[in-house]
Amino acid sequence: MWRLSAAVLLLGFIAISSGAEQDVLELGDDDFSSTLKQHETTLVMFYAPWCGHCKRLKPEYAKAAEIVKDDDPPIKLAKVDCTEAGKETCSKYSVSGYPTLKIFRQDEVSQDYNGPREANGIAKYMRAQVGPASKQLKSVAELAKFLDTKDTTLFGYFSDVDSKLAKVFLKFADKNREKYRFGHSSDADILAKQGETDKIVLIRAPHLSNKFESSTLNFEGTTESELITFLKENYHGLVGHRTQDSARDFQNPLITAYYSVDYQKNPKGTNYWRNRVLKVAKEFAGQINFAIASKDDFQHELNEYGYDFVGDKPVILARDEKNLKYALKDEFSVENLQDFVEKLLANELEPYIKSEPIPESNDAPVKVAVAKNFDDLVINNGKDTLIEFYAPWCGHCKKLTPIYDELAEKLKDEDVSIVKMDATANDVPPEFNVRGFPTLFWLPKDSKNKPVSYNGGRELDDFVKYIAKEATTELNGFDRSGKPKKTEL
Repeated sequence: MWRLSAAVLLLGFIAISSGAEQDVLELGDDDFSSTLKQHETTLVMFYAPWCGHCKRLKPEYAKAAEIVKDDDPPIKLAKVDCTEAGKETCSKYSVSGYPTLKIFRQDEVSQDYNGPREANGIAKYMRAQVGPASKQLKSVAELAKFLDTKDTTLFGYFSDVDSKLAKVFLKFADKNREKYRFGHSSDADILAKQGETDKIVLIRAPHLSNKFESSTLNFEGTTESELITFLKENYHGLVGHRTQDSARDFQNPLITAYYSVDYQKNPKGTNYWRNRVLKVAKEFAGQINFAIASKDDFQHELNEYGYDFVGDKPVILARDEKNLKYALKDEFSVENLQDFVEKLLANELEPYIKSEPIPESNDAPVKVAVAKNFDDLVINNGKDTLIEFYAPWCGHCKKLTPIYDELAEKLKDEDVSIVKMDATANDVPPEFNVRGFPTLFWLPKDSKNKPVSYNGGRELDDFVKYIAKEATTELNGFDRSGKPKKTEL
């Protein structure tokens, strides 16, 4: 019985997978050009079966193909296996890494694809590549169909497409076709039904409609710069759906509710929790930003707050204007969220700091900093300080370790502190811009608020010469050029 059930589940999984894949064209050397000639616009993914990034992209790519399969103008998505049937094609188009994505107009390359890597983002990006930047609607029925979508739309109602506002709208649409969805109309019936003759309107996606804010919002300005500001302030509404592709739109101070956000499979359940966040967000409009986000898509952010698992109820995490982190420790409820926001705005909450335990012993020449002792060991130690931010897995960091240890030993009797910190296990203070490993900073003892990025050589002599030159007080054992001082006999 168990074997039968397992077989049924396996067959079901295969059926679902193949169903999702059927909208993606599988091409090789023999049919690549001939097939692409039949289609005006095709996105092609060049891949290798063993490639991890390709495996992660594959289901999103299939979903995107399903989303756009009935589009007009038509869009096709295709894939080419560069290790088997498509070797010559991949060589022809200079594919050197996987996955590589290119947009074709028939069988000619139009451009490299540099857009999103999740289904909705891929679909939105590709839709922006076909037809005019703003779709012109010519009937009430066409408009209704156009607005039956999962995307928020910026729409223009113009009795005269040569009006000043219409020109601003169409120019803006042409510049931003990959970021926003645009439509416009001069149809008399549409204008009569809407009661508008020269107006730009933000129309929220139907699944985001709620009782706490209007589903449409009129733009009252006249210039492109005013339109940019209008969209920045209003596009996502009181509680926006934060995705991997839209994450940069959401600025601090920001409160995010992480849970099983899924507007494809469970829109009702998704909005059940969003509506509760909206109830609170309405009270603090203009003071702080709010968003919902999929716990699966943003697991890395949850990890930054010490969360490895999220249950059914939302987890509430926040960042203030200084990018300090805060977490609602109580179980989610409207009342608890309201109290959390009030205390956050009143600066009554303690920031969450990710930190390793403070070392029991720190007697080695290289001092080990963690987030909890960073101020004591680095900022308030009364010494010039060189600090290395490293990652345990980093090859360059491992290569630097013996040199760094030798440097600390050489300078152990100087008024200089040599420090290191694992930047993957501890929060790095925001004034240190760490984007790679290892990253080193020099902090003179009298100006610790102005860390200086160290960009010199990484041999022992390079460090000694730099510190000898930059030290607040001349070193005891080295002159300003880094040469050892002669000792009196």
